[in-house]
Amino acid sequence: MDQLKDNSILTLIDQFQLSPHPEGGWYREVIRSGLTVKRSDGHQRNAITGIIFLLGKDDKSCWHRVDGADEIWIHLQGSPLSLWRLDPNSNEIVRLKLDTAQPMQMIPAGFWQAACSQGSYTLVSCCVSPGFDFDDFKMLRDIPKECWPEEALSELI
Repeated sequence: MDQLKDNSILTLIDQFQLSPHPEGGWYREVIRSGLTVKRSDGHQRNAITGIIFLLGKDDKSCWHRVDGADEIWIHLQGSPLSLWRLDPNSNEIVRLKLDTAQPMQMIPAGFWQAACSQGSYTLVSCCVSPGFDFDDFKMLRDIPKECWPEEALSELI
């Protein structure tokens, strides 16, 4: 991992005690509400969860989705972030940008999403409500290729 030679990346990983995330990049959960809610599908989840998430210049947040929960991305520091949102019903893909001028974006429940930094690194916070659970997390690369949305950018798989 060449980016680990970059002191700013090493410093942030150390400062926030980040670990590798299955979708790519580095993360640590920092918030998990004690309040629980019952989703419409009957599953109980914490009301909200939040992570700190770091993408270096060579990292990518590969196509994934969170079923049953919306995700809000919040730009904290570093370069702008490219965030793609792919509607699973219409196959419409939208490229969103997070930076100091537009620091927040939301990905609706069940939408495919992927991201990458537009520079040396991007530090964001991601908040999920109802709270994140890996049981609701799906990676595009883990489902049969014939089920992949046609519009999913292959470099982000």
